[in-house]
Amino acid sequence: MKYILVLSSLLFLLISCSEEETLFFEPTEINSQECKDCPEVNITIPEAMGSEKSVKTINAALREEIISLLTYGETGQAASVEEAMDAFEKDYRELREKFDDEMAGWKAIIRAEVTYQDPGLVSIAMEANMFTGGAHGYQVTRLLNFDREKGTELEPGELFSDEEAFKNFAEARFRQQEDIPADEAINSTGFMFSDDQFYLPENIGLSEKGLTLLYNEYEVASYADGRVILLLSMDEVREYLKPRFRSS
Repeated sequence: MKYILVLSSLLFLLISCSEEETLFFEPTEINSQECKDCPEVNITIPEAMGSEKSVKTINAALREEIISLLTYGETGQAASVEEAMDAFEKDYRELREKFDDEMAGWKAIIRAEVTYQDPGLVSIAMEANMFTGGAHGYQVTRLLNFDREKGTELEPGELFSDEEAFKNFAEARFRQQEDIPADEAINSTGFMFSDDQFYLPENIGLSEKGLTLLYNEYEVASYADGRVILLLSMDEVREYLKPRFRSS
């Protein structure tokens, strides 16, 4: 009886939230089976709920990212997260048979959280810590943005009214942060931008701290340098954002 009452209370809360909010989130966990010779997969993501049309878009995008991480970017190999987890385990077992203990200890720890939400925009950060053999693992971060009005996922450049103007501003701030003289090439101090030209990263996202520009390992620097992050305050970037993304 106590168990039924608890479930009833939770159901009431969920129904109340869905009536009051067109978009809200509940944490969801997906874990691999526990066994001595299995790779570890542990996933925690925010599940979008509510009546808003962005709900399906957000949930689909998060799952596509997870599938991509577990299947090395070849999303066609799996139609669901569960299938991707099976593919991850299959790859592990096949390589373990060939290389024995050298392949031991595979894991994929994936965490996502909502970093920013206002009436026009939702930003989500997904961080994956992966180990698939070798000398060390690797860390990958994805920053995703969603237009609540249109119910679509945004490309990073779609956040800005004038992407080129913002890029020029970001380069100036990047040079200041990394002590790169304005009259020297962007790679003059050791960075590895293609064609020696500054460009915006694939991962740009909002949080309460401001706008984050994130270059993952190997994108513009060596593995030893790790991720390169430029954090800009909202006061700095508000004028560059499209009007509907300038709340607070």
